Amino acid sequence: TGVSGSGKSTLVHDVLYAAIKRSKGEWDKRVGNHERLEGVELVNNVVLVDQAPIGRTPRSNPVTYLKAFDPIRELFASTKDAKAKAFKAGHFSFNVPGGRCDACDGEGEVKVEMQFLSDVFLPCEHCDGKRFKADVLSVKYQGCRIDEVLEFTVREALSFFSSAPKVVRRLRLLDEIGLGYLKLGQPATTLSGGEAQRIKIASHLSSRSKERSIYILDEPTTGLHFDDIAKLLTAFGKLLKAGHTLLVIEHNLDVIKTADWIIDLGPEGGVDGGHVVVAGPPEVVAGHKESWTGRFLQTVLAEGRHHAYSDS
Repeated sequence: TGVSGSGKSTLVHDVLYAAIKRSKGEWDKRVGNHERLEGVELVNNVVLVDQAPIGRTPRSNPVTYLKAFDPIRELFASTKDAKAKAFKAGHFSFNVPGGRCDACDGEGEVKVEMQFLSDVFLPCEHCDGKRFKADVLSVKYQGCRIDEVLEFTVREALSFFSSAPKVVRRLRLLDEIGLGYLKLGQPATTLSGGEAQRIKIASHLSSRSKERSIYILDEPTTGLHFDDIAKLLTAFGKLLKAGHTLLVIEHNLDVIKTADWIIDLGPEGGVDGGHVVVAGPPEVVAGHKESWTGRFLQTVLAEGRHHAYSDS
């Protein structure tokens, strides 16, 4: 924490993240000045979870990013109609040639370039925006076509695929962190930064890796509604319970007060920043007279300090 320009990003990105990456043999760029790095043997990896898009084309979407589309395609390939047509799981993918529409390459829309205006995207005339060839769309699983499944919300899909544990396990995470309203096939280009960030968290949770990682998030609450912030904290809690560590750069006091340990930088910004003003639990920071964060933290702590992800 700390005022703008106090050195938060420099410390976290340029020093800590880069130094840990270098210690793991995964960094050959500049690392910020520091005397030593202790405890790095206690973690397997460091991961930067930002709000960058999960993909840059309409073919990228939540269900492909979480690899939940793989078992869905296998279910379609296991139907009698698919076997009769010798269709494999790949025929139900819009990322590879075979079953996808050749005119739009599985994007469901075509780009019309405008010379002096922004490009316009129109539904593909050949597949009518359905992304697949007609013979693939003739195959149904429990009465639904593959394009209809992609129109399901996460909650609808959980009900529809309730007997398919491989699908449910991955999609349930999205619902638990407040993304149950997203459509399975919603293009990544239409997702907000906060949504993209939570999908990335869900992806890490679904990996079932035994590694202990440090997850770094740089102001993850930017642009989020307070209800979304509560859901983000729930996602944080799941990462913590899985044995990971979270390092968050943040200004939001409702997030700051749930921290186990705060490192407050300052005391001001620019040339008057770069110092650790105080470090400790929120109560300690709130009681420090020279900490701007502490002054405002006193007010929110008076309302009660609780972890939004606690079991109680």
